[in-house]
Amino acid sequence: MGTTHGVRHISVYINRPPDDVYDFASNPENLPKWATGLGGSIKNVNGEWIADAPMGKIKIKFAGRNGFGILDHDVILESGERVHNPMRVVPNGTGSEVIFSLFRQLDMADEKFSEDAQWVEKDLKILKSLLE
Repeated sequence: MGTTHGVRHISVYINRPPDDVYDFASNPENLPKWATGLGGSIKNVNGEWIADAPMGKIKIKFAGRNGFGILDHDVILESGERVHNPMRVVPNGTGSEVIFSLFRQLDMADEKFSEDAQWVEKDLKILKSLLE
């Protein structure tokens, strides 16, 4: 049996159609505008997306464009550790629900997990403010 991780599903309602939200959020060049946890800059270097993040230089691998609202992305730290981040845009009435699944990393203290959850929530609220 594999090890399970604690998880928090953090979501925000955005009063825009899912296609609009997906188009904006799936564009890596828009990340610095709303995903503060991934850094203030991102660039494509030889086909890889590289960002200067609070935890150092990271690579980000994104799910391919799709019609299902899947915005999953893996963050690869300088150490080589890979953190998978499931994220979705789903219809909710005339707008969209953006859902981020934050998995607790091994040996992560409760306080750090709560801080990470607050950071994700803040970033989703920034995304909301940019799109409404």
